Amino acid sequence: MSRPADVVARRVALVTAAAGGLAFVVLAVLFVPWHPVPGGMPDPVAASDLLTADQIRRAEEFSRWSRVWSWSALALSLAVACWLGFSRRARGWAARVPGPWWGRVWLLALAVTLIGRVVVLPLTVARRQLLLDAGLATSSWGAWVIDLLLGVVVDVVVTGIALTVVVAFARVFPRWWPALVAGTLAALVALGSFIYPVVIEPLFNDFESLPDGSLRTAVLQIADEEGVAVDDVLVADASRRTSTLNAYVSGFGSTRRVVLYDTLVDDLPEDQALSVVAHELAHAQHDDVLVGTALGAAGVVFGVGLLGLVVLRGERRRWWRLADGTAVPAVLALIAIGTLAAAPVQNGISRLVETRADVSALEVTRDPEAFVAMQRRLAERSLADPTPPAWSQWWFGSHPTLVERVALAQ
Repeated sequence: MSRPADVVARRVALVTAAAGGLAFVVLAVLFVPWHPVPGGMPDPVAASDLLTADQIRRAEEFSRWSRVWSWSALALSLAVACWLGFSRRARGWAARVPGPWWGRVWLLALAVTLIGRVVVLPLTVARRQLLLDAGLATSSWGAWVIDLLLGVVVDVVVTGIALTVVVAFARVFPRWWPALVAGTLAALVALGSFIYPVVIEPLFNDFESLPDGSLRTAVLQIADEEGVAVDDVLVADASRRTSTLNAYVSGFGSTRRVVLYDTLVDDLPEDQALSVVAHELAHAQHDDVLVGTALGAAGVVFGVGLLGLVVLRGERRRWWRLADGTAVPAVLALIAIGTLAAAPVQNGISRLVETRADVSALEVTRDPEAFVAMQRRLAERSLADPTPPAWSQWWFGSHPTLVERVALAQ
């Protein structure tokens, strides 16, 4: 006798989670720089050695209120997602959504996304006003609303595609859908790394090639020294949204490019700008985008396996049915919970990768004074808290703090 479909599906989900978890651990052991600093990280310097008392006070006050609004929005959005996903009344609402299964998937994805954004809108507006008061935001409210709506559209499209894949496989392959969904979404994560720079980024910024000159020549020279093939050096019109300074390297292969904020090009001395560029090129040198994509794909496989176990348990208790799309709010709630739970792992790895990029930048530029001056300038401009709460840095901090990075340079 063959096993019932749900028994087989649970076993497939368990194996999928185990395979994804094992792949993540193996990739992390092999490619994450667990000891990025020769001899170990030095003790942080004192914040008072880098910033004035007034600068520290302003940074701490801004960061405190930024955390209040951000964490409040996070908690509220998570509570709303859980209510929409798990409450009996919300489950009944999901079951009454009309239309074919694929239409129900997209309508529920749209509804859950919009409800979540509307509920936290007052908190989002409060943080936006905080950025305006601090001089960190430069766009008008109208432009901000357009960006917000554009972000919602991108979220709904990406979410709708992913959920359509989940439900379609659950309908056609009720026994094997966890493994098939995991493989498909992992492939989409990899594809996204290629298409994001050329499809999504241009929706939010305009890019122009950095004109010929000493800065472009120096950027390409550093890329050559670090053995990084760069398709182009671009300048993003970030100043229409923010006054902060930044640069990044996106894509890989034929889509790899160095992107500089126009604020960085205009406001930083060239030696400091090159410290930023050398850091970003180090990510490409060490294939951090590729490794991050592989870790993300493995994490997706692990997450889909766990998701399958929980969703199948809910089906057994008759809370929802995945095949007709009524489980969409629950799936989104579970993803929100999983994303928050995974943040310490993700950000812990990110801090190690960023530290290695700092080491590489210091080695290639051989200019620690410019590196320190650049870090101070970035912190001053962004009002970054030089000494955030330890648990906050552990959970949400994706980069080392100012006092850690300057200690490394010194």
